[in-house]
Amino acid sequence: MSISVIILAAGKGTRMRSSLPKVLQPLAGRPLLGHVIETAQKLQADNIITIYGHGGELVQHEFAKEQVQWVEQAEQLGTGHAVKVTLPVLAQDGLSLILSGDVPCITTQTLQKLLDASQASGIGLVTLTLPDASGYGRIVRENGQIQAIIEHKDASDEQRKIQEINTGIYCVSNAKLHQWLPKLSNNNAQGEYYLTDIVAMAIQDGLEVASVEPERAFEVEGVNDRVQLARLEREYQAFQAKQLMQQGVHLIDPSRFDLRGSLTVGQDVRIDINVIIEGDCEFGDNVEIGAGCIIKNTKIAAGTKVQPYSVFDSAIVGENTQIGPFARLRPGAKLANEVHIGNFVEVKNTSIGLGSKANHFTYLGDAEIGAGSNIGAGTITCNYDGANKFKTIIGDAAFIGSNSSLVAPVTIGNGATVGAGSVITHNVADNSLAFERSKQVAKEDYQRPHKIKK
Repeated sequence: MSISVIILAAGKGTRMRSSLPKVLQPLAGRPLLGHVIETAQKLQADNIITIYGHGGELVQHEFAKEQVQWVEQAEQLGTGHAVKVTLPVLAQDGLSLILSGDVPCITTQTLQKLLDASQASGIGLVTLTLPDASGYGRIVRENGQIQAIIEHKDASDEQRKIQEINTGIYCVSNAKLHQWLPKLSNNNAQGEYYLTDIVAMAIQDGLEVASVEPERAFEVEGVNDRVQLARLEREYQAFQAKQLMQQGVHLIDPSRFDLRGSLTVGQDVRIDINVIIEGDCEFGDNVEIGAGCIIKNTKIAAGTKVQPYSVFDSAIVGENTQIGPFARLRPGAKLANEVHIGNFVEVKNTSIGLGSKANHFTYLGDAEIGAGSNIGAGTITCNYDGANKFKTIIGDAAFIGSNSSLVAPVTIGNGATVGAGSVITHNVADNSLAFERSKQVAKEDYQRPHKIKK
C-alpha cells in the first residue's frame, strides 16, 4: 500500500517573535520541519506533501534539495482547510500520515505503529494521556471506542475532565480524505475548519477509529514559543544522550551535552561537559573529548585525546593523536597517527604526517608536512598574498625553529632545519640549515628613555 505524508507547515508562529517562520526555528541544529521531513523519508513515503503559507519562499528555499511536493495554503483557515488544499495532488488510494511541521520529535516507530493500527479501518490517530490536559482537544470514548474529538474551547465542563488528548497526528485513507474534507464546516467557536471533525464522519460511516500512544511523551510535543522550544531542546538532548550512554559512551554530565547531528562511536568513548557535536561525526575506540569542545563533521580515530576548548570542522584525525587545548582544525585538516597539535595551533587544508608535532601558537595553512617533523612555537605558513593562496611543503624529520615565517610557495626538505626567527622565502634542501636574521646589535651603557612628567 502506498504511503503519503502530509506536513502542515503554514503557520506564522507569531509567539516566536521572529522574522523566521516557525518551522525554520532550530532544534538540535536543524529546522523543526527538517526533522519531520527526515522522519517521513525514513518511512520511505511515496510522496511527501508540505503545506506552506507564511514565509513560504524561505521555507521552500531551505529544503530546495529535498524531494518534497509543495502546496500553498494562502489563507490559514484551520487544520482541516490545510489538508483540504492538498486534495488536487493527493492520490486517490493508499494511506496518508498527517503530521505537523512544529512537532519535530515524532519517531518512525510510533508512526509505523499508527500505520499498522490504521490499516483495517482506514483511520487512526496518536493520542496521549496527561495529568493536566488543559488547552488540548479531548478524546471522547464510549465503551473504549473513540467517538469524537472535542476542542478545549468547545468542550463542556465534564469533557474538560478527560485526560486523553489529541496530538494532531493522523493516519487516514486517501479515499476517505477525498470524501470527508469537502464536507467540513467552520461552525465552531473559532470559525475554523477542524481536521478533528473527520473523526465524527468516520463514526457516522461505521468505522472504528484506531489509536496508539507514543513511547515517549516528548515525541508529540509541539512548539509555539521560545520557552517551549528550549524545553523541547533539553528533552530531545536528554533522549540522545541516553541513547549514546546505552551504546557505552561515558558522558560526564548528560545534561551538559548537545548532539546537533549524528555521532557514530566505538567502545569506551569519553566526553566531558559542555561538548557540542554537529553534523556527521565518528569517534573510534577510547577517544576522549575534553570540556567545551565543538566537533563538526569530523572523524576521529581510536585512542585520540582532545584537550578542552578545541574546535574541529570537517577534519580527519588519526589514531593516538594529542590535540589541544584551544586547538582549531579547519576544513581539510588531515592528521596522521600519533600527531601532536598543541594549544592555540590552527590547521587548515593541511596534511600532517605520522608523529609530527606543532605544540604551540602556530598556523599551518595549505601545507603538506611529512612524518616526524617538529614545528616550533609561533611558526606561520604565509599562504596568502592578498589575492591567491600557495602551498608549503615540509618533508620528513624537519625542524622548524620558533617564530619562523615560511613564505609560500616554498619547500623545506627532509631532515632540514630552519633557525628560529627566520623568514624563509626560498626552498631549503634536504639535511641543510637555513636561517635569515638581522645581525644583533649591542649598545653598552644604554639608557632607556624616561617618562616626561607633566
